[in-house]
Amino acid sequence: MWILFAFGSALFAGLTSILVKCGIRKTDSDTATAIRTIVVLLFSWLMVAIVGSAPTITGLSAKTWVFLILSGLATGASWLCYFRALQLGDVNKVVPIDKSSTILTIVLAFLFLSEGITWLKGAAVVLIAIGTFLMIEKKAVTGNKAERKSWLVYAILSAVFASLTSILGKVGIEGVESNLGTAIRTGVVLVMAWLIVCVKGKQHTLKEVPKKELGFICLSGLATGGSWLCYYKALQDGLASVVVPIDKLSILVSIAFSAVVFHERLSKKAALGLVLIVAGTLMMIF
Repeated sequence: MWILFAFGSALFAGLTSILVKCGIRKTDSDTATAIRTIVVLLFSWLMVAIVGSAPTITGLSAKTWVFLILSGLATGASWLCYFRALQLGDVNKVVPIDKSSTILTIVLAFLFLSEGITWLKGAAVVLIAIGTFLMIEKKAVTGNKAERKSWLVYAILSAVFASLTSILGKVGIEGVESNLGTAIRTGVVLVMAWLIVCVKGKQHTLKEVPKKELGFICLSGLATGGSWLCYYKALQDGLASVVVPIDKLSILVSIAFSAVVFHERLSKKAALGLVLIVAGTLMMIF
């Protein structure tokens, strides 16, 4: 059953990338992150209420709290970097780099969770690494020189923080109902996101968000909520080194919709890279 939850996470995560891109054309990416986190938080606690796991919060250990909070901080950092990268770059270039967090996650799972690395899994990592490299192309954007290069930096940082999120989340949800764990982490992300907005003095941008983009931001929050609930249920019952690669298949959803919605096209080199990433991911699963 956890395999199905992992695939559900991939579907919703793929939709999230497109909805976010639609919602940050004119809206500041930090502000968008803060707004959508409210939606995710409400969605998460609704699920906690449905399954009735709220009373168990008093029984959580100090270790669980620490790792849930750390996982939330890593998630917040990953989101902020990811949305900024999406705002500056194309979906079909940013998403593959973000999904390369699979490689670091597998290494960390081996080091800290004692999840083995077989020759097949090693070969899959190589394919994913090569595929990601092939999909990294120069993105022509308007703006100063720093902005033209920064989308790649933000995308890489997003991948690093995403891998840390997976490992910290795996440890943090041991002994806690997955929906409750998701809700707690989302609360941490919410506080972090709004602190960033306040520290950067971007409160005024809230009034400047177009209604249409606000709708897309809220929808992306719902998609993220669905992805998280599926992801952490799968992570709780399955292996992190298998759940994470399945979740990364969301790249297919994102790139397919980016072609339809934004008319973004893959070059032959990037298309080959995508094939290698998918092949490596499928090898991970089986």
